[in-house]
Amino acid sequence: MVKQDRALRTRAALVRAAASEFDLNGYDGTSLSAISKAAGISVGALTFHFVSKADLAEAVQEEGRRLSRIVLDETTAGPGPALETVVNVTVGLIQLCEQEVVVRSAMRLARERPVENLWSGIWVPIVRLLLEEAQNQGQLQDGARPSDITALAEILTAGAETYLRSRFGSKSAADSVAAQLRTSWQLVLSGIAAKEQGPAVLGVPVAPSSADGPVDPSQEEDGLAVR
Repeated sequence: MVKQDRALRTRAALVRAAASEFDLNGYDGTSLSAISKAAGISVGALTFHFVSKADLAEAVQEEGRRLSRIVLDETTAGPGPALETVVNVTVGLIQLCEQEVVVRSAMRLARERPVENLWSGIWVPIVRLLLEEAQNQGQLQDGARPSDITALAEILTAGAETYLRSRFGSKSAADSVAAQLRTSWQLVLSGIAAKEQGPAVLGVPVAPSSADGPVDPSQEEDGLAVR
């Protein structure tokens, strides 16, 4: 039992050391010798537990997925509105990313060495189901498709991770990226363009308002009224 406990502790220490190295240097920039040095364990002891760098990377990704599932289960267990839960899922995962190097490393490794069980694969399908539920409950505007909002959630989450990495070592590193992500969601959900500006920003012609008076058909050019 003592040997088994020691082996589990050694394995956990190696996974965490590997996560730190992968997070900083990426998969290609990390060597087994660097991981063994960071863990304070010989290369021989390392290869007893993990025969290759790929095995270690998979162990890091699996631990990152495990920690993420815990947050995901806790966040989706509540009775709140589905759309609010979507926001809380992405914010909770980025907060975990801020706190846990293993999760950050799993996210980076998912980009650098794609495998069948990607980190995003544990939460994106759940977000899609939540958004379909939100649509059925009338929480989404007409034309707001769950598939498009799911893609938006992925983009915002990936962007938050990149934003977090860009601030390492800076004066603003202590500011919460998770809090900034929540603010971004608030902007998305409320809209940032004034009502009359929104369509124009997107390149959609703005229909004339009744307050502008009737349009003279003789003063129309290319289908748009000239005043």
